[in-house]
Amino acid sequence: TLNDAIDMKDSSEKETIERVEGYSRKEIFVISIGSFVLGTTCFLNDILINPLLGIYLILIGFMVIFYCFFKYLVVINHIILGTSHIVLPWFMIKINAGDTFIGFLPSLTLFESLILGTIISVAFTGQMVHEMIDGDSLSKLKPKTSQVIIWCASIVSFIIAIVSFFITQYLMFLPILFFPIGILYIFRKPRNNLLGRSSLKDTGIILGNLMLVYVIILILAP
Repeated sequence: TLNDAIDMKDSSEKETIERVEGYSRKEIFVISIGSFVLGTTCFLNDILINPLLGIYLILIGFMVIFYCFFKYLVVINHIILGTSHIVLPWFMIKINAGDTFIGFLPSLTLFESLILGTIISVAFTGQMVHEMIDGDSLSKLKPKTSQVIIWCASIVSFIIAIVSFFITQYLMFLPILFFPIGILYIFRKPRNNLLGRSSLKDTGIILGNLMLVYVIILILAP
């Protein structure tokens, strides 16, 4: 909602304008503040017991605000988004469970580290495709430059999934390979015609949610 409150000033953000039609910027901003306050309240007891969680939460909030105002920073914005939405929340869960070392960092098993690395890499490449469809920072580059960046990210994602499989010998990592392979196929040649392709975006969102459920099952499974 904070992102929408900022983007609705831009007349080129047609999807955002349609989504917030009938609302003023102040109203969207109030919803954003309310969501943050209610979400923070859910952690209030844990934060009072372990103030370190509050520091992580403040850092997440700062990074989200930074992303919303500086989305034009190619690659950097993806790192900020992935860290604030995936890495730090994961760290908070581990810290709240008491799995820490040197006082303020979470203690991750090899299996957890591989899952986290795989999730981050896939989300990283998926967000790049998302930007190409929405006309954000990455789409402002030359088609060939965008293709090279996305290919590099997809290859890294593919390698992480392969390495995770060979280290753990868990077949559960193999389905994740389809994500970078699919993105490599989409960008097998430079693309400048993805703007507004909502069907492709919706497909990515559905697959991303399915992957989230898949990862949750992996975490909960014995």
